[in-house]
Parts: sequence; structure tokens; C-alpha cells
Amino acid sequence: MPLFSPPTLALEQGATPRVRLGGDWVAAALADRPTWRMLTAALRGTDVQQAWDVRGLGRLDHVGAQLLWHHWGRRWPSELQAGDAQRQMLEHVAQLTPPGAQIHKPRRTEALEHLGEMVLGAVKFVRQLIEVIGQLLLDLGRLLRAPGRAPWRDISGHLYQMGATALPITALVGFLIGIVLAYLMSLQLQRFGAEAFIVNILGISLIRELGPMLAAILVAGRSGSAITAQIGVMRVTEELDAMRVMGISHSYRLVLPRAVALGIAMPLVSAWTTAAALAGGVLASDIVLHITPGFFYQSLPMAVQGMTLVLATAKSIVFGVLIALIGCVWGMRVQPNTQSLGEGTTASVVSAITVVILVDALFAILFKNVGFQ
Repeated sequence: MPLFSPPTLALEQGATPRVRLGGDWVAAALADRPTWRMLTAALRGTDVQQAWDVRGLGRLDHVGAQLLWHHWGRRWPSELQAGDAQRQMLEHVAQLTPPGAQIHKPRRTEALEHLGEMVLGAVKFVRQLIEVIGQLLLDLGRLLRAPGRAPWRDISGHLYQMGATALPITALVGFLIGIVLAYLMSLQLQRFGAEAFIVNILGISLIRELGPMLAAILVAGRSGSAITAQIGVMRVTEELDAMRVMGISHSYRLVLPRAVALGIAMPLVSAWTTAAALAGGVLASDIVLHITPGFFYQSLPMAVQGMTLVLATAKSIVFGVLIALIGCVWGMRVQPNTQSLGEGTTASVVSAITVVILVDALFAILFKNVGFQ
């Protein structure tokens, strides 16, 4: 036997439509799914303008009172007939409910709306990125007109932090990737007696694609997040507002040094990573396929043309500038609180890696015939 009476709702038609409630409007009764569905369907046909009679309720707790209060739009109906205990419970819930509190009502279009919000956010981000790129071009013109007043000290400092300090980790990862790639490919080449083509495969794949891509991803996770965090902390500590008050340009003093430094450092880091990956490939080829390092380095110039090196360098410069700009954009978008700082740093890394992959695919399509005999 249940410990409660099922909650009921009846709409009485007449000169004044009246909503009459009965049963127990308590948590245990409302937790029953069929009862909840029936009750919410019945509530949709009522509104706060009608007269409500809750004197027939057996029991009313905070859950039932909150359900009624939210259904009424957090205001009292035009006419309410209730007992003293019931009115006291409703007044208590009304007093404790924040003015902006709302019950989340799942909608079938919620996923579509979320997708639309994501698309609008992406469009806003692309527009801000284009604005930052345009401002960077203007700042480069200003730097060329007055090189003596350029922030060279900031550029050199960022060049060291983003370039020199990234060499150990990029070399380690590149070396291991080269070993793994050469070992896996050697297993397939041995089946066809084409061991000598390991030089062509490693040379093209590492110099043209994997080297710049791997270096860009590592730098995006390492330096891109640091750029966003640095500028975001300046937002939190109101340093950006202080710079604006003093008439100091954010783009010239913050964005330009980082973009120039990473644009210079990225090709060097990419070449360093590629060299480490080739060293790992040479080591694995020597162990597995017995291809000597001398034969490898003698055959490499014939397998990789000079335009491939030019393409890899140009690609790395674009990667570096875009990573710096994306980090600056997300840093500028940080709100003055720690939660926004963490979300902006995460979004910066994800956006930078995504843009790097998209730009690499664009380079592969546009220059598919460059560097091949």
C-alpha cells in the first residue's frame, strides 16, 4: 500500500475557470514517472491567470510547492485559495527561490540550438582572427617605418622562450617518432624487397609533412597556451586596461612581438624536429634493414628536392604566426575571472591545433605537384 495519495489536478469550467488540486504533492509521489508525465501534461493546460484551489491537498512539501511556484512563473496567481499550512509552505518557497531561477525544460531543438551557438561562436572567432591579422599587417608597416622604436627586447625574449627552450622536447618527440615510423614501414617494405625506398618515404613524409606538423602541434600546446595564459592574466589583473589608459597599443606591444618571434622560431624548431626525426629513422633503418647512415644521407638529396624544403619552411612560418595570433585572440577574450582563464587556455590549444591541421591540408592541396619529380 503506497504511503501517499497520487497527486491530481482538475480544471473546473464556469464563470471563473478554477484549477483544483488534490492528493499528495510530495517528492515521493512526484518521483513516479507516469504520475509526473500525467501531471506535467495537465499543468500545460493551466496558467497563473486562473483561480487556484489547493485546499484539497493532502500533503504539500517543498518539491510540490516549488513545482507550483515555477509553473506560476514565480508570481502569485490571480486568485489562490489555500489553508494556512499550504500558504506558509508556498510563501517559504517563494522567499527562498532566487529571482532568476528557472527549471530546465528539455526541448527537442536543444541540440540544434547548441549547434547554432557553436557555429556563431566559430564565426565570431574567425572574424576576430581576421581583424588581428589585418592589425598585424598595419603594425608591421609601422615597424618598418620606425625600426628604432620597435619592441626588439620583447621579440628577443619571446624568441628565446618559444624557440630555444622548446628544442629539447621537440627533439625527443621527433627522434621517437622517426624510430617508430621507420620501424613500422620497414616491416612492410621487407615483404616486397623494397628496403631502399625507406629513404624516399622517410625523407618526403618527415621533411614535407610530419616534421612541420609535429613541431607546430608541440609549439601550439606549449607556447600557444602560454600566450593565452599570459595575456589572460593581464586581463584578470587589469593590466590591459592600464595599458589602454596610458595609450599603449595592445597589438603593437603584445601581439606583434609574439607573432614575429614565433614566425622566426617556428621554421628553426621545425627543421630541428625534422632532423631529430631523420636521425631516429636512420637508427631504426640501420638496425632493422641494415641500411647504413652513409647510404641514407647519400640518397636523401636525390629523394627530396629543394622546393620541398622551401615549402616546409613557408608552411612553418605560417604555422608559427597563426599559433601566436590565435593565442593572443583567446587571451584578449578572457574575462576577469579564473574560470574564463582556464577555458580560454584550453580553447586556444584546441583552436591552434585545428587551424594548423586545416592549413596543412590547404598547403597539401595547393602545392600537391611541388617538390615531386
